[in-house]
Amino acid sequence: MKKVIVSAFEPFDNAKTNPSYEAAKLLKERIGEAEIEVIRLPVVFGAAASTLEKRIDEEIPDAVIMLGVAGTRTKITPEVIAVNIDDARIPDNQGNSPRFEKIDSEGADGIFSTLPITKMIENMTKEGISSELSYSAGAYVCNDLFYRVMNHLKAKALNIPAGFIHVPNPAESDEETKSELGIDEIARGIQICIEAVLKEMNES
Repeated sequence: MKKVIVSAFEPFDNAKTNPSYEAAKLLKERIGEAEIEVIRLPVVFGAAASTLEKRIDEEIPDAVIMLGVAGTRTKITPEVIAVNIDDARIPDNQGNSPRFEKIDSEGADGIFSTLPITKMIENMTKEGISSELSYSAGAYVCNDLFYRVMNHLKAKALNIPAGFIHVPNPAESDEETKSELGIDEIARGIQICIEAVLKEMNES
């Protein structure tokens, strides 16, 4: 059986929940021919990536999908690229506030997602799930995780499809900016993305 690791984040910035983890928790334990393992990560520069990288090295999964919340967005947004910069608008959950620092002093300026992101958008749109590509994962812990994990896979020569997807605040959220999508629909969107990954793997 195939294995897909899905990571999501703990709450941060005084929030009680994190929609990325709330949606991830709703995923079925098995999607298609793949077992789904959900990992909750700390909102901490470097530590989030270390936690996920350790699990990747232990398991060598067939795919890795990283989730995080983008509170200013209203759609599910698969990210195109991770950039080699940390720039904290607020401290992380351990009080770290890097300001315009390179993640890897010798690393590439950017690393592209290896998920079938355009197919994900196409399939979510067909199902009536609001989605679009994003060309910036920001410079906070989400991007830090995305860049470090992609760099890790590259360094280890692990040919594993991987990438990051930002989710919005759900319709039932008290946040000022939120989506028309409920948390169940966001989870459904993530499932559609996983199904697209599995389909591409089977066809390659």
